Amino acid sequence: MIQLDFYGTLVAASLVLLLGRGLVFRVGVLRNFNIPEPVAGGLLVALVLLVLRALDMEVRFDTSLQTPLMLAFFATIGLSADFASLKKGGRVVGVFLLAVTGLLILQNAMGIGLATMLGLDPLMGLLTGSITLAGGHGTGAAWGTVFSEKYGLASASELAIASATFGLVLGGLIGGPVARLLIKRVEVPGCHAQEAPRLPKGFEQPNKERSITPFSFIETLALIAVSLLVGNLLNGLLHGTAFELPTFVCVLFVGVVLRNGLSAFGLYQVFEREVSVLGNVSLSLFLAIALMSLKLWDLAALALPIFIILAVQALVMALFAVFVTFRVMGRNYDAAVLAAGHCGFGLGATPTAIANMQAVTQRYGPSQIAFLVVPMVGAFFIDIINVIVIKLYLALPFFAAV
Repeated sequence: MIQLDFYGTLVAASLVLLLGRGLVFRVGVLRNFNIPEPVAGGLLVALVLLVLRALDMEVRFDTSLQTPLMLAFFATIGLSADFASLKKGGRVVGVFLLAVTGLLILQNAMGIGLATMLGLDPLMGLLTGSITLAGGHGTGAAWGTVFSEKYGLASASELAIASATFGLVLGGLIGGPVARLLIKRVEVPGCHAQEAPRLPKGFEQPNKERSITPFSFIETLALIAVSLLVGNLLNGLLHGTAFELPTFVCVLFVGVVLRNGLSAFGLYQVFEREVSVLGNVSLSLFLAIALMSLKLWDLAALALPIFIILAVQALVMALFAVFVTFRVMGRNYDAAVLAAGHCGFGLGATPTAIANMQAVTQRYGPSQIAFLVVPMVGAFFIDIINVIVIKLYLALPFFAAV
C-alpha cells in the first residue's frame, strides 16, 4: 500500500487537474459533451487505482485538505452574493426551488417503488433516493446511522456511501450532455454580431484572465478565513439544536453577511475578481481530491437490484432536467445551464453542479442567472427542504409499520 501525505496528495490533485485539462482539450467527445476537467481527470485516476487494487496494490490519499477546500468554496459563494442581485433573481430562485422540490419527491417515490418491486426493504429505496443523491455523502452517512440504529436496516451506512459515490460520478457525467442537447434548441446570447457578448462574472468562466493585486488578494483571503472561522463557531453553537445546519451552510451564511454588511456600512467592497479566482481554485482542487480518491470498488459491491435503482434514478434525473427544469426555467440558454447544474446537485453535490455549469459556460458563454440561482438553492435551500421531504416520507403509515 502506498500512503501519500498532505504534500503528496496536493501534488497528485494538481496533476489530476492538469490531466483533466489535457484530456478535455485533446479528446473531442469529452469537449463536445462538456465534461468538467476535474471529473475527466479524477475519474481516470480512480479507474487506474481500481485496476491497481485488483493487482493487490492500493494508493491512499491524505484527504484532510478536502473539507477546508469545500468550505472555502462555499465561503466564496457567500462572498459573491449581494442582496441586490438576490432581489433581482428572487422569482427565478422561487421557480427553481419548486422544480428542485419536485425532484426530491420524485426521487424518493421512485426509490421506494422500485425497491418494493424488486423485493427489497422500502427503506433501501428511500436511502437510494434524495437522501444520498441530492443529499450527498454527509446526509447519506447521517441517515444511514439512523436507519441502522432506529429501523434495524443492516449495512445502511455502507449502502449510503456507495449510493452517494454513484450519484457523484453520474452527476458529473450527465450534466454536460444534457446541456449540449438543450443548447441545440436555444439561441446562445452573443452569438450574433449585433449583440454584445456578456462579460463573465464570478464563477462562470474560470479560465478567463482576471486582473488582481497581491494586497486585494490577501484581503479576500482574510474574508474567506473569517467566514471559515465564524461559520465553524456558528455550527458548533447550533449543534444539537432544532436549528442545526451543515457546516458549509453556516460558512456560506457568514460570507453573505460579511459581503452585504461591510457594503451596507460603507466599510469595504468585496473584489469579485479575487473571490472568483480563489473560489475556482478551491473548487477545482476539492473536486480533484474527491474524485481521485473515490473507492469505485464500493460501487462494484452494490447488489444488482440497488444498482438498477440508482441507474433508473440517473435516467430520471436527466429526463427531469430536460422536460421539467429546462421548461419551467424559460426554455432559453440560462435554462439549459440551470439544467446542467440541476443534474450536478440532484445526483451529487453543489460543487459538481458548479463544475457542470462551468464546463458549459466556458464553451458557450456566461450565464449570470444560473450562477446566481444554483449556488443559493443547491448550497442552502435544498438541505432544508430535503430534510422536510425525508421526514414526511418516514411519517407515512407505510414506514410506521416497518
